[in-house]
Amino acid sequence: MTGYLTTHVLDTARGCPAADLPITLYQLQGETRSKLATMTTNADGRTDSPILPQDAFACGTYELVFDAGSYLRATGQADADPLFLDQVPIRFGINDASAHYHVPLLLSPFGFSTYRGS
Repeated sequence: MTGYLTTHVLDTARGCPAADLPITLYQLQGETRSKLATMTTNADGRTDSPILPQDAFACGTYELVFDAGSYLRATGQADADPLFLDQVPIRFGINDASAHYHVPLLLSPFGFSTYRGS
């Protein structure tokens, strides 16, 4: 069985999923950063499909970049420039090609956290 990667975003300041938040996935190999996918979260704060599906899943180093700034502006939580949080990168490794990796983002205008979910 081949693994896959999913993500979602929860707005901890408002206590709800973060809808319409753009996310870009990159694969890193040495100094090279290759864009693999760009998706936007749905009403549940998730992407409609895995951001890295089974047919593209491989061990390696990846980076999810969450466009928190556009979401925070759209929801009226931020208006000053520069924003405290704008682009939120999360760099992580995949070392089990058969596993489901879930990397969520818990977001507020002045902080964030992540973890490996299930």
